[in-house]
Amino acid sequence: MLKSARKQEKDVEGRMPLAEHLRELRNRLLKSVLAILVITVVAAFYYKELIEFMMQPILDSVGCVDGALKQQNGQACADMTVNGLISPFSIALKVSLVSGVVLSTPVWLYQLWGFLAPGLHSHEKKYALSFVGIGVPLFLSGAVLAYKILPQTATILLDFTPDNARNLLPLDEYLDLVVRMVIVFGLAFELPLLLVLLNFTGVLTAKRLASWWRLMVMGITLFAAFATPTGDPLTMLSLALPIVVLYFLALGVCFLNDRRRRRNNPDADLDDDEASDLDLTPESVGAIEPVSPPDRSDGTGRTNRLNGYDDIT
Repeated sequence: MLKSARKQEKDVEGRMPLAEHLRELRNRLLKSVLAILVITVVAAFYYKELIEFMMQPILDSVGCVDGALKQQNGQACADMTVNGLISPFSIALKVSLVSGVVLSTPVWLYQLWGFLAPGLHSHEKKYALSFVGIGVPLFLSGAVLAYKILPQTATILLDFTPDNARNLLPLDEYLDLVVRMVIVFGLAFELPLLLVLLNFTGVLTAKRLASWWRLMVMGITLFAAFATPTGDPLTMLSLALPIVVLYFLALGVCFLNDRRRRRNNPDADLDDDEASDLDLTPESVGAIEPVSPPDRSDGTGRTNRLNGYDDIT
């Protein structure tokens, strides 16, 4: 009974042993995976509609019709192909899994918040719904951006096709490209939210984060160059520019949060081994009142006093 009661006791500051942290991480991961699997199974019933939705940007931009170009401007075109007996089934699984990851974003974002929330104060844990409410649109915005730039990406890549050659684009390779871009773009758009979360938990201050702005802009640009499959400046900037704007917006939120924290607690930004500033302003103590102890006789009938005080030594 004592052991079970001890287990139910929780630290008011959210501290727990390493084993409890690992157990909490396992439970959160299981819930996230379960949500992804459930939505994946549901998405499998709508596989045909989903695969047509994913193929539509390529077919509209570089798709061939009866071996001829859709747009008679000398631009190379491509035919979607499926190779092998098992490929259609593996493609269906891949499409369903991608849909499960994207559509279950509210669940695994909430589980991420639940894992990090014990490090927050009780008045800061109320931001859970705000975290999910902002994180889901950010992830979906990145996924939509990846979907929108797919035609431009395909056009640039197929421009390298030699004359008198025809492109056969395997559908599984195309889906790998879609998955990579959707996941990478979606997670990249979560970077500002992660920075705000680190600020709310006290790991990063806005001042320190602002001192890294040059490195952050350079890192975001390099990340966009590697994340985009073409590497051309227009596609790279289409990913880097929104993330840079979101980074500075997150920086503004961090400054507002630090100002609120300093207003509530002036010593909030101090390290554990850093002393707080002392207020050395002198204060008035008022007028000094003389002490009048009772007269004491020294045995001769006289009192041992001078100017109202005892013992003038």
